[in-house]
Amino acid sequence: MSKINAVCVYCGSSPGTEPDFVEAARKLGKILAENGIRLIYGGGSVGLMGAVAESVLEHGGAATGIIPEFLTKRERPRQLAQELIVTSDMHERKRTMFERADAFVALPGGLGTLEELVEQLTWAQLGRHKKPILIANVSGYWDPLLVLIDHMRAIKFMPPAIKVDFLVTERVEDILPMLREAVRGGAAEGTMRVPAERL
Repeated sequence: MSKINAVCVYCGSSPGTEPDFVEAARKLGKILAENGIRLIYGGGSVGLMGAVAESVLEHGGAATGIIPEFLTKRERPRQLAQELIVTSDMHERKRTMFERADAFVALPGGLGTLEELVEQLTWAQLGRHKKPILIANVSGYWDPLLVLIDHMRAIKFMPPAIKVDFLVTERVEDILPMLREAVRGGAAEGTMRVPAERL
């Protein structure tokens, strides 16, 4: 992989309590649209999911929503995604999101967002993929997770020989440049790099 054509964005189906979260989602949607990069997301029309998808479409971009059948009433799909894929369950949803995306970004979100992010980190650790993974640490939202990962490393549950590479930024404007640099840096390898302060 030498180019990013589609980015999977994991984020909450609620807006959270910080206005910065919605602002970041909308800003990311605009950036993706303006750069001709398709959004792959959870398919909902509410919360941060709705904000990022709505922004993509407002700015002339393309969005693919992927949602399991049982969530279609709760998260109101079909309103935003130009392409909507309804899956039979969560496993099929996550697999389809993975297959469609060239990179992954985690905005703030709840347990579902956390689970999706950690699954990608785990698959990368196990050598199942080398697609870039970026944690958008908006207003320090992901600080507790980053501290936990450092703690895991410190007590050798993540030995140095086991790489879990990911990118971190607090600035939405840095997301796409960092993903592109990760792809360029590894060329076909798609190598990801974690900033020095997180090593």
